[in-house]
Amino acid sequence: MAKRHAIAMASGIMPEATPLQLVEAAARAGFDFGGMWIEPDDWTIQTTRDVKAALRDAGLKLLDVEVVWIKPGPHNPDHDRIVEIGAELGARNVLCVSSDPDRSATRDKLGRLIDLGHRAGIRVNLEFGLFTEVKTINAASALLQELDLPAAGLLVDALHWARSGGTLEDIAALPSRWLSYAQFCDAPEQGPDPRDDAAILEEAIDGRMFLGEGGLPLRGLAAALPATLPFAIEQRSKPLRDDYPDLNERAKVVLERSRAFLEGA
Repeated sequence: MAKRHAIAMASGIMPEATPLQLVEAAARAGFDFGGMWIEPDDWTIQTTRDVKAALRDAGLKLLDVEVVWIKPGPHNPDHDRIVEIGAELGARNVLCVSSDPDRSATRDKLGRLIDLGHRAGIRVNLEFGLFTEVKTINAASALLQELDLPAAGLLVDALHWARSGGTLEDIAALPSRWLSYAQFCDAPEQGPDPRDDAAILEEAIDGRMFLGEGGLPLRGLAAALPATLPFAIEQRSKPLRDDYPDLNERAKVVLERSRAFLEGA
């Protein structure tokens, strides 16, 4: 496969990193884009200034910021802050998931965030997965169809898509207007029991693999997505963290291995 997709470093590759370390590691490794994790309780106006300066100095753009996590109850003002911070940092996308079992509430809160992002110039993307209350690509699609908002986005994570029973036909049926980027990683072909919530979550945060080392149908997935769609390498992995404790070395290895796979080596 010829290189067609810009590659971003998802922040999950290094959950222990500070915001400035995320910028440094992505830029030094040579990623096309960075990703940023925003903890509202720890993020200050000065953090925004520092990260903007670091991005400018490194010549790096952010593909996304995360995570807006919709939960039961009223709208959380911190979610607005994440969207607004992401827009100020110049990020293209916000990653959003929902653990609110009230489908109508999820839809309404998501719609509010999409509208806020649209006004701020950043797209809010709904990610589905068995670890959330929007478990499948079809459930996510149905929500976005109901909202019918021009700035709505749907995020396909290769692991969550595979573990939730998604098919290549489901990918091909997605409106291209919903797709801003996708998250790629590999994993064993056979995953945990879909009914075992703890095992599903453990794999998602600790068990992902280098592209091409597992059994996910990544080449078929890449072919079914738009040819120039950016890919964020979401390789959350305890072995990766243990083998590469140096953040810059970790980023370098992930980029090299990901590029080699995507270029067909």
